[in-house]
Amino acid sequence: MNTNLRKLTLAAVLVAVCVACAPLSIPVGASKCFPVQHLVNILAGVFLGPWYSVGMAFCTSLIRVLTGTGTLLAFPGSMCGALLCGLVYRYCGKKLPLAFAGELVGTGLLGGMLAYPVAVMVLGKEAALFTYVLPFFVSSAGGTLIAIFLVTALKKTGVMDRVLQTSRAAS
Repeated sequence: MNTNLRKLTLAAVLVAVCVACAPLSIPVGASKCFPVQHLVNILAGVFLGPWYSVGMAFCTSLIRVLTGTGTLLAFPGSMCGALLCGLVYRYCGKKLPLAFAGELVGTGLLGGMLAYPVAVMVLGKEAALFTYVLPFFVSSAGGTLIAIFLVTALKKTGVMDRVLQTSRAAS
């Protein structure tokens, strides 16, 4: 199977998982914290790379906003986390702890800070620059903890190595 088709299919499955789990979000101010998104960001960053993971995060955010299960703040949070996770994993020696940290920093700090202009200019909410950093970090930490357990299980069973090896062989 073509590598691009394989990656696109996996990205679509991850979008579907996020959209199906969208009711599990937790409202915090103008945002809806969604730990499942961060779990999926890590899986996408590791299995698909930075660009497909950003596309997956964008599609998930768009569908959640259109269905009313997410807010516009989902875009900066999810996309920054997915991008940084994928970039760090790819270019820093494919080390999982760095991918986990990339998701935390990308969503918690960068996404939280980028949510400020969206909240103020688009949503018309009063907010300080760091208003969304803590809620985004907490949401990201929850998803990252789940990802740590899931990815560790996938590594122990050999599934992760098979998926990554199949992706590399198809390239």
